[in-house]
Amino acid sequence: MESKEFGVLTFESTHHAIEGEKLFKNLGLKFKTIPTPREITSSCGLSIKFDLKHINEVEEIVNEKSLAIKGIYKLWKENAKNNIEKVY
Repeated sequence: MESKEFGVLTFESTHHAIEGEKLFKNLGLKFKTIPTPREITSSCGLSIKFDLKHINEVEEIVNEKSLAIKGIYKLWKENAKNNIEKVY
């Protein structure tokens, strides 16, 4: 999961991030809870990092379970610079 390209799911609050973490764990998805990258936002301290090959599955879960998220982002490193694209 230490790929240079990955997805990040950000939440409205730390409480919502913990709910998302429990849900992903119960569904057996591979993820990692990380501090929210400061390039995205400084409001909620926790996000979920996931492999981009699971982005469609993550979007479906967000919609089906009505998770309180701020967004889903694609992050990648290019020329020693972090790049971010909001995808949802």
